[in-house]
Amino acid sequence: MATKKLKIRDLTLRDGQQSLFATRLKQSDIDPLLPLYKDAGFYIMEVWGGAVPDSVMRYLDESPWVRLRTISKAIGGKSLLSALSRGRNLFGYVPYPDSVLEGFYKEAIANGLNVMRIFDALNDIDNVKESIRLINELGGIADAAVCYTVDPKEEAPAKKGFLASLFGKKEKAPEKIFTDEYFVQKAVEMERLGAKIITLKDMAGLVNPLRAASIIGKLKAAVKVPVDFHTHCTPGYGLASSLMAILNGVDILDTNIWFFGEGSAAPAIELVYIFCQKLGVEVDVNMEKVGEIRDRLESIRRNLADVDLNKDHFPRHFNPLTDKLPADIDALFDSAIAAAKAGNEEVLLDACHAIEDYFGFPKPNLLVKEAEVPGGMYSNMVAQLKALNSSDLLEDAMKLIPKVRRDAGLVPLVTPTSQIVGAQAVNLAIDRKKGNPDYTNTSNQFISLVKGEYGHTPAPIDPAFRKKITGDATERPYDVSKYKKPENPTVDDLSGVKLASNNEEYLLLELLPNVANKFLRNRRAEEFAANQPKVEAPAEVTAEVKADEPITGEVFRAPMGGRIIEIDVKAGDKVKKGQKMLVYEAMKMENDLEAERDLTVKRVFVTVDEVVGTDAPLIEFE
Repeated sequence: MATKKLKIRDLTLRDGQQSLFATRLKQSDIDPLLPLYKDAGFYIMEVWGGAVPDSVMRYLDESPWVRLRTISKAIGGKSLLSALSRGRNLFGYVPYPDSVLEGFYKEAIANGLNVMRIFDALNDIDNVKESIRLINELGGIADAAVCYTVDPKEEAPAKKGFLASLFGKKEKAPEKIFTDEYFVQKAVEMERLGAKIITLKDMAGLVNPLRAASIIGKLKAAVKVPVDFHTHCTPGYGLASSLMAILNGVDILDTNIWFFGEGSAAPAIELVYIFCQKLGVEVDVNMEKVGEIRDRLESIRRNLADVDLNKDHFPRHFNPLTDKLPADIDALFDSAIAAAKAGNEEVLLDACHAIEDYFGFPKPNLLVKEAEVPGGMYSNMVAQLKALNSSDLLEDAMKLIPKVRRDAGLVPLVTPTSQIVGAQAVNLAIDRKKGNPDYTNTSNQFISLVKGEYGHTPAPIDPAFRKKITGDATERPYDVSKYKKPENPTVDDLSGVKLASNNEEYLLLELLPNVANKFLRNRRAEEFAANQPKVEAPAEVTAEVKADEPITGEVFRAPMGGRIIEIDVKAGDKVKKGQKMLVYEAMKMENDLEAERDLTVKRVFVTVDEVVGTDAPLIEFE
């Protein structure tokens, strides 16, 4: 009988660093790893998409296209390279028309991408079908992902009134939406549309072991294409559920390498390898090369301490090929396997948690488990609130996430809905701290989500709530006819060159206009300086300096802390109701701040790139 092989998709260079280190891995850190990766023989390497195109420009001032080309050239086809696409939202945070999707997919495949994992944050099939078609037509491999989520916890019932208690009238339990059949039906439809791989995408790590066994088993029976399981360890299920997926025939498993694994990331391949050795399953990877990569990742991680949530809690060194496990730890692996086969979830989880604890990996995050959020969303909220000196809001915001999610139609929490719901939960926490009614402050993206522009939500949104948030009870989908291609402006102060010098740069402008604008301006400034080395750099143009005179006029304040990325008005400007005055970034979401009525600007208190706190004065009016 042939040995069963388990194919591995390595997430270290994309989802691993995104979940643990806020996507701050530099190209200079990646380059020395690539010759080792070439020989490691992973079936798939996830290296692009997700937050990478945004973050490498925003935080590292690097080109996402250079990253993809560099990795592709170094790997030389030895592993398939994959990226994560948010379907209609691509790698951004808003819906895009088909022309933008096609442009990015075509350029990505031309630059070495093989597999595009496509998902929609709402599991709306209409939002992924065009991406599946385009990827197949352009010569790529369409990997369609079904986003796992759970029905919200039932809120504690209100105290029964006298008559209800007298006659024993019972409240009807809400109908379950996210059943096994819900996920299987989505997968079958995606395969019918042309998906070549089906992924169960458990971005929050909420698939408990018995549920993993059930869904993976049913997926294997329902579809003919390979099935991939993607999960995270944040709430404590990841390792145990991955073992269950292996036992139930999963074809591909997503893992990270040791120092980039576990915690809010996917399971460590080294622990999966031990389980597979005991099960007689061949992990189709060169584990010696994995060990060489692991050795280098430790120092890379130490250099990421500023964004590492567990910088003082490193896992102990371990090489599964050479290190002998203590007898009691080895027994834990055997106990976990026996419990998994017997369907004893409690014993299985206890054994896996003890294994992870022995090696020094983080304990289950109960706050994340209760709020049902992805690890990347959690780490991003922590980092953003810390930068804004608002860490005291974290616990309240986390507890409010389930409420916001219910109000918004039970959306799964994965980018961009995780950012939208997370930012709105922070807004809600701020509202309550101030004593304001809920949803006094709402982001542009939350309004669009409730309006219907992101697609059909799994559960219908209460029309009364939609009217409260958007001003109209009618669901209104995204209108592609309203999309306007961004201009490619001439940079007058840098010899009059175009901001985007080629198609791939213009695509970045289409995807993330504010982030790409700054990134591309830096490139043109470098070219200008190289051609005119003796010319002094022009002084940075900033907004008006804050004046010491007291504020006497009406003030526009920051509804939530963030970073100013664009200022469109100056002193003396007359602004009309609805006119955009500035753009600021909060929780990785770009928000346009508009005039609430016709006004005249007296002073602007902020400058571009300045970080402001909640309620900070931004603009004073006459």
